[in-house]
Amino acid sequence: MNIQQTVKDYYGKTLSSSADLKTDACCTIADTPGHLKAALANIHPEVKARYYGCGLIAPLALEGRRILDLGSGAGQDVYALAQLAGPKGEVVGVDMTPEQLAVANAHRAWHAEKFGFDNVRFVEGDIEKLDALGLEPASFDVIVSNCVINLCTDKEAVFQAALALLKPGGEFYFSDVYADRRLGDDLREDPVAHGECLGGALYWNDFLTMAKRAGFKDPRLVTDRPLAIRNAVLKARLEPAAFHSATYRLFKIEGLEPACEDYGQAVVYKGGLEHSESAFVLDGHHYIEKGRVFPVCGNTYRMLAETRFASYFDFIGDWSTHYGIFPGCGTSSPFSAGERAPDTSGACC
Repeated sequence: MNIQQTVKDYYGKTLSSSADLKTDACCTIADTPGHLKAALANIHPEVKARYYGCGLIAPLALEGRRILDLGSGAGQDVYALAQLAGPKGEVVGVDMTPEQLAVANAHRAWHAEKFGFDNVRFVEGDIEKLDALGLEPASFDVIVSNCVINLCTDKEAVFQAALALLKPGGEFYFSDVYADRRLGDDLREDPVAHGECLGGALYWNDFLTMAKRAGFKDPRLVTDRPLAIRNAVLKARLEPAAFHSATYRLFKIEGLEPACEDYGQAVVYKGGLEHSESAFVLDGHHYIEKGRVFPVCGNTYRMLAETRFASYFDFIGDWSTHYGIFPGCGTSSPFSAGERAPDTSGACC
C-alpha cells in the first residue's frame, strides 16, 4: 500500500470539512486562549472549514520570528501564526496535498488585506524529504506541526530535518496523536484508521526514543487529552488501544543531559511576555509565577537561558557544583535508600 498516496487522497478527496472526521481530534473553540480566538476570527471561513488539526500550535514570543509549519493543509495555522509573527516575521507552510494548498493560496490576498501585511508563503512538498525543498538550514526560529507526523512513514526523518532547519536555541512545537501501545500493520495500512491519525500513531515511548535519537534530547510534554472515537466500527477495530492528543516542545540545544540534573540553579520570571503576564508555562510541570524564585534543573535552565525566552528571566546559579538528580523529576537513584553507611577507607567490601 502507498501510504503517502492514501493520505493525499483522504485529505484531498475523501474529507471535505472537519465535520467528516470520525474522532474528536480537532480542538474546539473552548480549548483556545483568548488571543488565539481573536486570530482565528480573522481567517477565511473556507480555510477554517478544512482544518484537521488535533492541538494548538502557537507558543509564545513569536513576534518577528521565522516559522515553518509542517503539513500546513489549507493554511489555518499558517494564517493564525502570521498574525502573531507580525509584519517583521515570516511563516512558511509545507504540504503535499494539492487540493489543500489550492485553498490556502486562493485566500492569501484576502488575508493580506485583512492583516495589513503579507508574510506567508506555501510550498508543495513531502515533509519526510524536507532537504529537497530548498529551505535554508538553521534558518527557522520555530517549527510547528499539527497532527501530521503520525501520517508519515519515516517519522524519524521529519525530526532529523526539523533539527537541521532550526537555528541554535530554536524550537519544534507540535501536536500529534499517540497510542498507549505499538499498533499492528493492519491498522497502519488501513486507509480510514491512518487518515484519521490513529493507524499511524506512535507508541508514546517509541516517540520519546525517536526524538532523542534525532537530537532532541529532552522532550517536554505541554498538554495532553484523551481522544474519543465517534465511529463504532473504527473504535471496535482499534480496541483495546487508547489514544491521546498531545503537544510537545523540543529545543535545539546542544548537549542537553538525558536526565534532570541539579546544579542548585533557579530562575525568576520578570513578566513582560505578552499573553503570559502573571506566569510562564514551559510545560506540564513548570508553571513559573512572576517574581518568584523557581528552582530548576540544568536542562530547564538552558531551555530558558539559550532560547528566545531569555530576556524575560533572571538566572541564579552556575554549573560549578552538581547535587545529583533534581528532586521530583521522575528519576531516582538505583541504590537503596537506607541509612548512610559509616565511612570506610575504600570501595571494597
